[in-house]
Amino acid sequence: MIKVNDKHLIKGVDYKKYEDEVKKVHQIIHDKSGPGNDFLGWLNYPSSYDKVEFEAIKKYAKYVRENFDILVVCGIGGSYLGARAAIEALRGLHSKDKLEIIFFGQTFSSDYTYEVLDYIKDKKFAVNVISKSGTTTETSIAFRLLKNLLEQKLGVEGARKAIFATTDKEKGALKTLATNEGYPTFVLPGDIGGRYSVFTAVGLFPIACAGLNINELMKGALDAQKDTAKPSLFENEAYKYAVIRYEQKHQQKSVELFVTYEPKLVQLGEWFKQLYGESEGKDGQGLFPTSATFSTDLHSLGQFIQDGSKCLFETIVHIKHAKNEVKIPSDKLDLDGLNYLAGKTVSYVNEQAYLGTLEAHEKSGQVPNVILEMDKLDEYSLGYAFYFFMKACAMSAYLLKVNPFNQPGVEIYKKNMFHLLGKKGY
Repeated sequence: MIKVNDKHLIKGVDYKKYEDEVKKVHQIIHDKSGPGNDFLGWLNYPSSYDKVEFEAIKKYAKYVRENFDILVVCGIGGSYLGARAAIEALRGLHSKDKLEIIFFGQTFSSDYTYEVLDYIKDKKFAVNVISKSGTTTETSIAFRLLKNLLEQKLGVEGARKAIFATTDKEKGALKTLATNEGYPTFVLPGDIGGRYSVFTAVGLFPIACAGLNINELMKGALDAQKDTAKPSLFENEAYKYAVIRYEQKHQQKSVELFVTYEPKLVQLGEWFKQLYGESEGKDGQGLFPTSATFSTDLHSLGQFIQDGSKCLFETIVHIKHAKNEVKIPSDKLDLDGLNYLAGKTVSYVNEQAYLGTLEAHEKSGQVPNVILEMDKLDEYSLGYAFYFFMKACAMSAYLLKVNPFNQPGVEIYKKNMFHLLGKKGY
């Protein structure tokens, strides 16, 4: 479902010289013998997931859709980015679906917090709180506020029927609270980190609540699991992409610009940034992952990409077929000079913008481009893409000799923050 097009790199990649190393890393991944191997639960998850819980997710999602107007997804980082990326990509940015999805607990912004609480206070809303530990500060503050609001509106018993917890199977503050209160609870497996968790209940429950087909999502993931289980670099598109990224770093590139031509894929870029930033950015290694939406960002970043410092390469997700077509009408006066496009579709214009930009950046700007080609965007193809990126990320990080599954650097700011807040022990 994803084809890697490397024809627009400035300098070609000698894949043969990486063949043996890729096979060694493949073995490390599949033997679960490398650093962080206790967090490789995602590797076979599309084929080994809990089918009983999967059916429970669909049952409770149906309950939410039938009884509430809003689902507030309360989580941060990997606890919401995958779900948000999928929901916006597949429902679009102006969905008419009967259930509104709001994301909360991902910021300390007082204004955002007030605005969300004020918006939902007189509406029928349910909460999906997501945290392995139950002590993530942003999420915990937000959930305390949501729980308090629900109990004021519905009483303690009513609130219990509107709160769904996704957390550790056995331990942690949220698990204890969910057990004590009797909240319906889903499991975030202990061997899967947040940024690799989109196929667990972390992603599946909000996605199902949004009215999307999680059966197809998991089918796409399963096919990607099978396709990327091949050890040969020449038969594995995810490994090919990983090697291209590795080679770009050795060609003195420090930034990977993840590019889409669809505004509804902005959050996919955010998910991508966490996946690669947290997995590779340690021990002085890794590419800096950032993202852009063209043609929108060509009117702000385009000048730098074309003529600025040569620090970056572009990874373009190219979706060949739009879900919806809009034709450009003719105008009698033609003051805007657009009648030459009359009868053409907007997707045709978008495609020519993609081709023209690709040529400009590659030929004139000397910016390497790797293109990840997808036929269309639906639940199946997005499930495939999520798994593809995770497998490529594991390969890429191990090629850099770093642990793909820890994030020691993020703890430093937390310690400083807790000290300033006066938390005991800090």
